[in-house]
Amino acid sequence: MSAARLVPALVALTLASTPAFAQGQVTPAAATDAPRFARIFTDHAVLQRGRPIAVWGYAKPRATVRVTLGDAAASVRADARGSWRATLPAHDAGGPYALTATAGGAQARLADVMVGDVYLCSGQSNMEFPARLSTGAWSGLGAPADPGLRFVTITKASEPAPLADLRDAVAWKTAAPDTVGDASAVCFYMARSLRKTLKVPIGFVAADWGGTTIEGWISATALRTLPAYAPGIGQVARLASDPAGAKADDARRQEAWWDAHLAGSASQRAWIAPGFDDAAWPSISPAGSWKEAGIPALAGFDGVMWLRQRITLTATQAAAANSLLLGTIDTFDTCWVNGQRVGSGTANWATRDYPLPAGTLHAGANEIVLRVLGGGGLTGDPQARGIKTGDGTLIPLDRAWRYQLGARATGLSVAPAPWDVPNSLTTLYNGMIAPIAGYGYTLAAWYQGESNTAAARDYATLLPMMMADWRRAAGQPTLPFLIVQLAAYGLPRSEPGESDWATLRDIQAKVARADAHAALATALDVGDRFDIHPSQKSVVGERLARAARARAYGEPIAAGGPEALAVTRGTNTLAIRFRDAGAGLRTYGADVAIGFEACDATRCRYVPGKAAGDVVTLAVDDAAAVTRVRYAWADAPPVNLYSSDDLPAVPFELKVDAP
Repeated sequence: MSAARLVPALVALTLASTPAFAQGQVTPAAATDAPRFARIFTDHAVLQRGRPIAVWGYAKPRATVRVTLGDAAASVRADARGSWRATLPAHDAGGPYALTATAGGAQARLADVMVGDVYLCSGQSNMEFPARLSTGAWSGLGAPADPGLRFVTITKASEPAPLADLRDAVAWKTAAPDTVGDASAVCFYMARSLRKTLKVPIGFVAADWGGTTIEGWISATALRTLPAYAPGIGQVARLASDPAGAKADDARRQEAWWDAHLAGSASQRAWIAPGFDDAAWPSISPAGSWKEAGIPALAGFDGVMWLRQRITLTATQAAAANSLLLGTIDTFDTCWVNGQRVGSGTANWATRDYPLPAGTLHAGANEIVLRVLGGGGLTGDPQARGIKTGDGTLIPLDRAWRYQLGARATGLSVAPAPWDVPNSLTTLYNGMIAPIAGYGYTLAAWYQGESNTAAARDYATLLPMMMADWRRAAGQPTLPFLIVQLAAYGLPRSEPGESDWATLRDIQAKVARADAHAALATALDVGDRFDIHPSQKSVVGERLARAARARAYGEPIAAGGPEALAVTRGTNTLAIRFRDAGAGLRTYGADVAIGFEACDATRCRYVPGKAAGDVVTLAVDDAAAVTRVRYAWADAPPVNLYSSDDLPAVPFELKVDAP
């Protein structure tokens, strides 16, 4: 998906770019005499019923750790680094229990732990979308607290190597009016629906990051098997073992690109140096695109702009600073502080949050230099720009920057480093999935793909790879996967054409259909062609719950909406047979089904359909020439074909069978 299409929608869901890496960090905090649990285990946690319960944590090296859950107990010896992992017997749903770990006379104790079903929810911003912004939240989130419905949100973490524990502390919470508003809306509505049906404790784990591509959520072991990704995976691995060297190599790569594509790049690097005299440069106070700054020279400018400013810090402030917040930048930027390169970004909707290593800043005047290639520059809120300290204080930057124009340019793009979020390789798996993979789950729900539409066909390989990867890491080879098919978004169409969004939807459906333990929840009809974040999340959650009932819990119901199985050619007709039509297909708002296309070797054309039972018939005079049929083949197609269960038909493209 082009970055431009994401701009309006992702502003509300501010996304931090890559945080500071815990370089090479495989085991987290150093073990102490007192045992502790891994961070996913907290008060109010829900553990998976019906299977042995894995519990792990840290203690004194070689210490014997006794773990208890209610009346069940297990003993295990910590390894030479203090890591331990115990397995408790399977429990039926119930609780609350105390979960304890005792070693050397010291004890860690977690209270109010339940046993029930646990759901892992992941993806990009439509999974991250908070319940408080969903349609119906005003009246629908005020129900009393339900002690049997709980959730935990995994803190965003992008890491070059797999972590054994989460980088940051998290907390399980009971779903209540004062907590659930910030929870994943889709995951909450799914869990709430299943809670009503199952009457057992339900917990959901949300590990999501808006704007990210699927490649970031796949392990290095899996992703490097694809030759196109192997070099990037090697660079990410080097970042874990030699961060300075990896970053220096990538900086050289990027600068070589600048020299090859933009005249004057080499000489303009003199503007980075601390103490450079920029007094003759004009001034700009960015509060949006530079084209809208009221400066004639910038009104139609696309290309390179350099920006410089100084900020004076006390010694205490300089020592406490840990990151530079610049907001959104249009589009490709590189940032230096006191001559030291601190980061770069490649998405015009992603908030820049650049880590500042110790020693980057000093007491007195500090110089910030930006080089931007694009058509807008610093587009975010000026009040959100500043130096952030360890205690969360923001030391604001001056609104005014000195600027100088470089070369004019359009249509150029700088390839990001393979660890740069949102287009990173494997780093989200390392930081957000690997540390919790063995927790034990009833199912995984996945809502992602918007950021992969520009290379939609690759998804046919990447999605099943990720599913197999997570199942392997979880030790659950049949873990059910529920896939949300992309909602409608984009410009309407009055004539047939190609669509990357439709291609990716078709791949999502085919992957789910080919996997005996997967199911598809269609969101096509609850999209918003003006907003990539449609707010009808309760509908999507309910459809995921239905898919879960069918695939994870074995109910004899259709997991989703009608899916086309085959197209048969008649004399002057094409007959499309569907499965999962319920008591029969229905059309809303008309006595014909819209969105069907009959395609020959050179073109596609719209053809209305007549639904009867589980078949849609298209009347086509030249049926003999038609080679394939498509349905809902557009970014944001209007549709009106449903099952008797009120589930929309799944978009498809099928070859026509012989009569």
